[in-house]
Amino acid sequence: MAPRNNDNVVVVVGQGYVGLPLAMAAVASGHTVVGIDTDHHRVGSIAAGISPVPDVSSTDLSSALASGRYSIYPDYAGLTEFKSAIITVPTPLDNSNPNLTFIESAGTSLATLITPGSLVVLESTTYPGTTEELLVPILESGSNLTAGTDFYVGYSPERIDPGNREWNLLNTPKVVSGIDEDSASAVSELYSGFGITVVPVSGTREAELTKLLENTFRHVNIALVNELAMFSHQLGVDIWESIEAANTKPFGFMKFTPGPGVGGHCLPVDPSYLSWAIKEKAGASFRFVELANTVNSFMPSFVISESRRLIEERGNQIKGSRILLGGLAYKPQTSDTRESPALAIAELLRDHGAHVSAIDDYVSDFDWPSLTSRHKIGETYDIGIVITAHDEETPQLLSEVCEIVLDTRNVLSGTNVYRL
Repeated sequence: MAPRNNDNVVVVVGQGYVGLPLAMAAVASGHTVVGIDTDHHRVGSIAAGISPVPDVSSTDLSSALASGRYSIYPDYAGLTEFKSAIITVPTPLDNSNPNLTFIESAGTSLATLITPGSLVVLESTTYPGTTEELLVPILESGSNLTAGTDFYVGYSPERIDPGNREWNLLNTPKVVSGIDEDSASAVSELYSGFGITVVPVSGTREAELTKLLENTFRHVNIALVNELAMFSHQLGVDIWESIEAANTKPFGFMKFTPGPGVGGHCLPVDPSYLSWAIKEKAGASFRFVELANTVNSFMPSFVISESRRLIEERGNQIKGSRILLGGLAYKPQTSDTRESPALAIAELLRDHGAHVSAIDDYVSDFDWPSLTSRHKIGETYDIGIVITAHDEETPQLLSEVCEIVLDTRNVLSGTNVYRL
């Protein structure tokens, strides 16, 4: 193996919820960082020192830009070579099949810049085998070099939880792997240098499966309590009280709570990557994931049916009703609306002829969905639906300006509040 490239440049492809915190960590550890992102609006915002993600403050971003050791571009035109490159691009589903075109594009662009001793790490969520079967051939073809002999390749699944005030990039242990022992050592050295505790595993497939296992575990258990919530009324049971009671057991139980559906990139997408891989490589169905997908994807429809029931019990119809959604982001303290159940609920309400407004101070006008209008002071509504409990103020506002409230997060109490 050739010695590591002496150039200190780290390229981070993708400057969103995963890539931007990584770029800031690399700058803080003394690297010169080039961020690449094809979203021109995001590039412009970051270049102006305005952070688009909750885990990086605009102050820290501005400091990184002012240091001269961080820059961001919409392409690779100004890049000649690098010491390390980290790929953090999206991996969406396309008709339930993995769409890896962003990984392919990043790999193709980076391949021409690889020099002996370079390191390329994939962080994007994907099925076991992607690093070695897809990325490595692309890098070798474009560089005319051999992975494991001339340059290093590894996989390290991202564990970013946007808006989490306790666990962040630096204090969350990071699983690392390589296509061989030298590559694994290079990956460990890179992330350890950022100040992150690393957890090495034997190969890239094990690391790729780790990410899918983590999110499939959550997906399945959320589906369990969601399905229980749908039947709790018929059973005459307070599901929320039962969950809290079960949570007092100090072993053998982990608390999950019902909600209006799952959102973000992880839960609606990642388990389906595992299900697809099992079907492709084992010829079998992963029934746990398929059932969890069915249950969790039905939750927005269940929210609509409960809303309609509450409205009709008061002699009104959902058609023509004024409805206020409390929260559009898929989780608290973020502006991230990717796959948010609020969007599905808003679309279903609109299809039923309702007039839908929303309140979410985290979501900018640029990212505001056309399905809803913003709540204006003085407006009142037939029903409010608590979807994302960013703080105490928004749910409380719903109970004040709405005749009744359907609380899908169990954060409100009152005579006009009904829980999912």
